Amino acid sequence: MSETEHTFTTRGLTKVYGSGEAAVHALRGVDLEIPKGEIVVLLGPSGSGKSTLLNIVGGLDRATDGEAFFEGQNLTAMSDRDLTRYRRDHVGFVFQFYNLMPSLTARENVELVTEIAEDPMDASEALRLVGLTERMDHFPAQMSGGEQQRVAIARAIAKKPTVLFCDEPTGALDSATGRAVLHVLNDVNAKLGATVMIVTHAAATAGMAHRVIHFADGAIRSVETNAHRLSPDEIKW
Repeated sequence: MSETEHTFTTRGLTKVYGSGEAAVHALRGVDLEIPKGEIVVLLGPSGSGKSTLLNIVGGLDRATDGEAFFEGQNLTAMSDRDLTRYRRDHVGFVFQFYNLMPSLTARENVELVTEIAEDPMDASEALRLVGLTERMDHFPAQMSGGEQQRVAIARAIAKKPTVLFCDEPTGALDSATGRAVLHVLNDVNAKLGATVMIVTHAAATAGMAHRVIHFADGAIRSVETNAHRLSPDEIKW
C-alpha cells in the first residue's frame, strides 16, 4: 500500500520530554502503518507511549523527530493553523472522562461541534446513532456514565470524522456499560467507515479489533491482526 492508502503512516517517530538526565523518551523511533477503515487497539502499560502516539497523529502534540502522515499528508510539517484545520475536518476525540458541558443538554453538547464543522450530520442524528434519541434533551447530571460517554461519542462523530481516537473510552465504566460503548464504536466503524483507534489497558478489548498494536517502553513490540473478530458481547471483562 502507498501512504495515501493508509490512514496513518509513521517513520522513526520520536518524542522526548525534557532534556539531559531528566529526559523522558516517550516514543523511540516508531514505524507504523494503519490501513483505512480499521478498528485498531493500542495496548500497553501506562507510560508505554500509546497515548503519546495518539496525541501526535491526532494533531494535539508534535514529534521531536521522525514523520507522521495522514492519508499522505505530512502532519509533522504542518503549521499550527493547518493542524487545527486537520483536527476540525478529520478527527473526532473520545476520552475516559466525558468533558461534557454540564449546563447544556445532550443535543446542545453535540451542537457545539456541528456549529463549527464543514459538513456535519444533525445533532439528533448523531445521538440516534448512539441510541440516545430518548435522552437528547437531558442534561449530563441526569444521565448515567455510559450515557454520558455515548453523548461524547455522538459529539465526536457528528462532524463525520475520517478517524476517531478513543483514549481509555471504557476506563470509568462497568462491564455492561463498557460493552455498550464498544458496540457504538463498532457501529461507527461499520456504518461511517471511520478508522477507530482505541488506547486501552483492557487487553480483552483487543478481540474486537482488526489490528492490535502492543506498546512497551516507547516502542512497538508486536502487531497482530485478528482473523476472527469478537463482538463486544463476547469480550470477557
